Amino acid sequence: MRLRFLGSTSEAGACPTLYETDRGTIVVQGLRLTDPEALADLRDVLDGESAVEVPRELLVDIARRVL
Repeated sequence: MRLRFLGSTSEAGACPTLYETDRGTIVVQGLRLTDPEALADLRDVLDGESAVEVPRELLVDIARRVL
């Protein structure tokens, strides 16, 4: 799989960052969600899965440019 940088709200390309794959999916790079209350609200988390917090403005910006 290959990744193409889409954008970030952080300086110097740090996380959170979004990438598009050559498979038509999106990869999110960011700090793992560790807040116990927030984790308790997640549904059906499978082994190997993790949650990453992403600012709304990053998703809106990328959606405007990509979609």
